Amino acid sequence: MSYEYRPKKGRTRLTRRGRLAIFLGLLLATGVAVLVPLLLPDEKPEQPRRLLIPEGWRASQVYAAIDRELKVPPGTAKSAARTAGLALPQEAKGNPEGYLFPATYPVTSETTPAELLAYMVQTAGRNLATKAVADGARAHGMTPYQTATLASIVQAEAESTADMGKVSRVVHNRLARSMPLQMDSTLNYALNRSTVDTTLADTRIDSPFNTYERQGLPPTPIDSPGLHAMAAAVAPTPGKWLFFVTVKPGDTRFSATYEEHKRHVAEFNRFRAQNRRT
Repeated sequence: MSYEYRPKKGRTRLTRRGRLAIFLGLLLATGVAVLVPLLLPDEKPEQPRRLLIPEGWRASQVYAAIDRELKVPPGTAKSAARTAGLALPQEAKGNPEGYLFPATYPVTSETTPAELLAYMVQTAGRNLATKAVADGARAHGMTPYQTATLASIVQAEAESTADMGKVSRVVHNRLARSMPLQMDSTLNYALNRSTVDTTLADTRIDSPFNTYERQGLPPTPIDSPGLHAMAAAVAPTPGKWLFFVTVKPGDTRFSATYEEHKRHVAEFNRFRAQNRRT
């Protein structure tokens, strides 16, 4: 049963403007000087602004965007992440990397960094902590957190959505063979940069994210994967590929043998050299 409030009949209710008029009349009658503000119509609710978090952003990029949008000192969002009690998987150990879900978020002048971060993690939970992800992770002998880590590599490495399934297959095939993943994206994460130029010295850095030196997945995600990357992580494209290289924009080559991969890398180097000359 629904109830509706109805004021008693015959009772006169003063409007806001009426109450203000009586108040001013009393003040004037007593000789008190006042500044009368301009009477404005009732204020409209604040229209939320939009904060876009793209797929593939690292937590550091998300923090910086939150600080800018909310006009708070740099480092505020990062500090809030440590004390906000975010609903993260136990494996994350309080690190929200990979769980600041890419989406468009409403923000107002009342929004706090902690509230916004909590909303992002909750959104990740609704999209990533699903039965489909859990079942897909189990089928590959992984936890959902490990699957999110794999998806973050796919997000960083694949040039297009169409390539994500193949990139995921390369990662799965290498893990199955106990081969180092040798992903430049994990080195870039360790070095806090984004580049396609990897040196021999880079591959020798001492970091748990150095997948040239260490086998298996890195200890955490390296960015915030989107739904396409997660889908590719749990359902990779069938194939025997172990290598890939993007020779030029729109042309990623996947190889099952190292000899074939070396030919593709040589073509990539020729293309880069030509671009430098021009």
